[in-house]
Amino acid sequence: MDGKSILEYFDNRIAAEIRLPEAIERKLLSTFQYFGVSDEVNLSSLKWAHGGYDTAELEKIYTGNDVRSRQIISSLDRYCTDLDTVKGLGFCVSIKHAEYMSNFFNKNNIPSAALTADSDDVLRNQVKQQLVSGKIRFIFVVDLYNEGVDIPEINTIMFLRPTVSLTVFLQQLGRGLRLSEGKDCLTVLDFIGQANKKYSFEDKFKALLSNTGHGMQKEIKEGFSNLPRGCFISLEKMASEYILDNIKKALGSKTGIIAKIATFKEDTNLEPTLANFVNHYHMDLKDLYSKDSFSRLCVEAEVIKEFKEKDEELIKGALARLCRIDSRRWIEFLIDLLPNIDSKVDRDFDGFELRMLLMFHYTIRQKSVEDCGFKNIVSSIKALSKNSILFKEIIELLKYRFDKIDFIDEVVSLGFDCPLDLHCTYSRDQLLSAVDFYTVEKMPAMMEGVKYIKDKKLDIFLITLNKSDKDYSPTTMYDDYSINETLFHWQSQSTTSEGSDTGTRYINHKKMGVNIALFVREFNSDKVGAAAYTFLGVADYVTHEGTRPMSITWKLIKPIPAKFYKKTNKLIAG
Repeated sequence: MDGKSILEYFDNRIAAEIRLPEAIERKLLSTFQYFGVSDEVNLSSLKWAHGGYDTAELEKIYTGNDVRSRQIISSLDRYCTDLDTVKGLGFCVSIKHAEYMSNFFNKNNIPSAALTADSDDVLRNQVKQQLVSGKIRFIFVVDLYNEGVDIPEINTIMFLRPTVSLTVFLQQLGRGLRLSEGKDCLTVLDFIGQANKKYSFEDKFKALLSNTGHGMQKEIKEGFSNLPRGCFISLEKMASEYILDNIKKALGSKTGIIAKIATFKEDTNLEPTLANFVNHYHMDLKDLYSKDSFSRLCVEAEVIKEFKEKDEELIKGALARLCRIDSRRWIEFLIDLLPNIDSKVDRDFDGFELRMLLMFHYTIRQKSVEDCGFKNIVSSIKALSKNSILFKEIIELLKYRFDKIDFIDEVVSLGFDCPLDLHCTYSRDQLLSAVDFYTVEKMPAMMEGVKYIKDKKLDIFLITLNKSDKDYSPTTMYDDYSINETLFHWQSQSTTSEGSDTGTRYINHKKMGVNIALFVREFNSDKVGAAAYTFLGVADYVTHEGTRPMSITWKLIKPIPAKFYKKTNKLIAG
C-alpha cells in the first residue's frame, strides 16, 4: 500500500508467476464476461497530475450525477439476466461517491451498502454477510476490497471510475474471479467515457488476453480473439470508439510516447531511463522500438540534449532486433565486452567468442564484415562505440533484457562450441552466424526453411507454425506442430523423398552422427519485422509417413516448456 516495490528483498527476481489468462485456463479462477458500457461523462479535459486524474474533480463529476446513475442501473438490467441473483461490488472514486451510489441504488429498490477504509471490522463483516445471504445486492467501495478480501460469491463487478493503476485494476477484477459453487462466470460492467490522452486503456485489455502479439486496435476490431477459453469482451459502439481514439493518441503512438516521456519525472518521480519508462508503463519493447530509439524520443520530448551520430539510422533498426535477445551467455558476454571495447581490440578471441561477436555484428549491420569495409569484427563493433549516446542505449537495453529473462536456459551439445542455448530466441541472421553459415567474408542467401551444415553435421529446421497464404506458396505450406511435450510433427520440403540423400539422412541421422536442431516461431513477422525463432533443442527421428513430402515425427531431447507448448500444439491452440 505504500507504493514501494518488494522485489529488492528478493534480489529483484520473481521466482515464479502465473498471469490472469493462464490462471483462468487452468480453472483456478472464474471465467468472465466483460461489457464495455458507453459512459457519456467526458474526462478528456480533466486535470492530470502525478500519473492520474485529480480525485476531487472525479468526485465532483460522479457524485450527484443522477443521469449517469440511471444509465448504470439501465445497463445492469441489460447485461445481468437476473438482478435477484446478483452479488456485486461497485468501485467508486471517493467516500462521497460510494455513499451516493449506495443511496441511489436503495432509492431504486436495489438494496446496497457503502464501505470505505474508515468502516470498522464489525460493519464490514455485517455487510459482507448481507451480500452473501442476498439481503443486499451491491457493496460500493473505495480504497477497499482491492486485495486481501475473500468473498468468492461475488459474481458482478462494476468499474464506476477510471482505474489508472494496472495492478489495482487486476486486484479489483480479481475480487470477482474467485471460484464459488453455483457461479457460472463473473459479469463485469466497465463504464467507459472519453479519457485523458495520458490514460491507458490498452494495458487493461492486454492483461486479459492470452496472446498479446497482435496490436490492440486489431484485437478490438476483430472481437478479442485471444481471450482465455470461456471468456468474452463486448464493447458498445461508443465505448469502442473512445478506446480506439485513446489508443491512437496515447502510448501506442509516437506522439503519445513522447508526451509521456516529457512528463515522466513529474508523473512518477522517477528518472526517464529506458528501464524506468518501460517498466512503469508495462510497455512492450517492440512497441517502443517500432517508433524510434529511446534516446531520440527523449530528445523530441526535450528531456535530453540534441545529438548527432553517424550511425543513428543503422542503430535505430538494430535496437528493434536487439530487444528480442534473451540468451544469458550471450548478453553477459556483450555487457562485459561493449563498455571496454577499446581495450579489447588486440585481444585474441576463441571460436566461441568470435561466433557471439559475429552474431552481434549481423544483428546490427545485416551485411558481412568485409562488405561493410572493416578488417575484422572488433573493428566493426569499435566503430559503433563512436556513437556514444546510442552505444550507451544498446548496453542499457541489453542489461534490461537480461533482468527480464524468466526461464532457465541450457547449453545444447551440437558437436562444437555453439552459443545457441535451449529455449532462447534468435533471428535467422543470429542463428546462422552461430553455426558458421555466415562468416566474416560472406552472408550466403538462404531462402528455404532447412539447411544442412555439412562440416558441422548439423541439420537446421526453421519452422513457422502459423503460415498465411500471402507469405507462402502451396508447396511450402508445411504441416508442423507439437504432438505433446516431446514429440513434434514436421513436414519436409515437397521435393524430399524417403530414398533421397536428404530423406535418408533424416531417417538415419543418429547412425551418421548428424544433429537435428529445431527452431520455431509462431508467426512470420511481428511489430518490428521478421519474427525470431525459439530454439527447441535437438531431436531424434521416431517415424515417418509418406514421401515428397515426408511427414516425420521427431522426439525432442528436452520437453517443450508450457509457455511454448500452447503455441506449438494444434489442439490447445485451436
